[in-house]
Amino acid sequence: MDDSKLYNALLKSQDERQQVNRSRDVSSAQEGGRTEKPHSASDGGNPNWVKVDTGESAGMQAPEIYDPSVSLALISNPRPWSREQLRERKIIYSGMPDKEVMDAYRELRIQLRKRAGEGNFAVMFSSLGKSSGGILTAFNLATAFALDSHTSALLVDCDPHSDELAGLVSVPMDAGVTDFVADRSQTVKSIIYPSGVERLSVIPAGTQASSAVELFSSVRMRELLSELKNRYPDRCIVLNAPPFRISAEARILERFADQIVFGVPFGEVTGQVITESVDALGSDKFSGLVFQE
Repeated sequence: MDDSKLYNALLKSQDERQQVNRSRDVSSAQEGGRTEKPHSASDGGNPNWVKVDTGESAGMQAPEIYDPSVSLALISNPRPWSREQLRERKIIYSGMPDKEVMDAYRELRIQLRKRAGEGNFAVMFSSLGKSSGGILTAFNLATAFALDSHTSALLVDCDPHSDELAGLVSVPMDAGVTDFVADRSQTVKSIIYPSGVERLSVIPAGTQASSAVELFSSVRMRELLSELKNRYPDRCIVLNAPPFRISAEARILERFADQIVFGVPFGEVTGQVITESVDALGSDKFSGLVFQE
């Protein structure tokens, strides 16, 4: 089966499973008199009910019914990148001239979805190099998920030692992950920013780099990732972690990911280093390698 047929089959299978689960939720709520789940339907004839965040969408009112074709279109993107701007920043887009690069990210998306099975999932990307520099690959991986019109994507930058994300995003950013974890007055909505790419939102790493290890280990960090993962049924999360071999943060962030992908910078990493890194991970979450130029 070719990739397109496999991908369509996966989508069809996922839709069927979601319909079955919704029916089960309805039965449980009606028969047991329990409070319904956030995404369960109020009756068998309606789709899922959910509150949709619209960000700064120009006065548009959030729909009461969760419909991906409507709700995903309301994700705020006030300053979309043009194709020329995407090309300048080496961000992938549909119809780009370098088809091999686009196809490589599509294949990675298909394989990660296939491995994840049903439901939302979070992928952690971490370079095996000796310096930060994996944010572009992580951004493009998130973009690959966002290019699917039935999916939204969220890139969570968890590398507080790099500020490269700012050059890929079309709006100014301020508070991020570490600020949210350190300050309970911060809200989730206050740290999510539009990216310039349709259906892709981002959360920057924040300004508390010196205490990132302790912050990432906290209960509040676990609560944040749980909230981000469970809020929407069609969101894929990409966590950009610091380099795996030289940072304690990456080993801590591993616990929040369902799958882990390593980046291999060209000419920097030997086969032995790759093997040792996978062994050090000691987890069945390892899903593959991305070779970076």
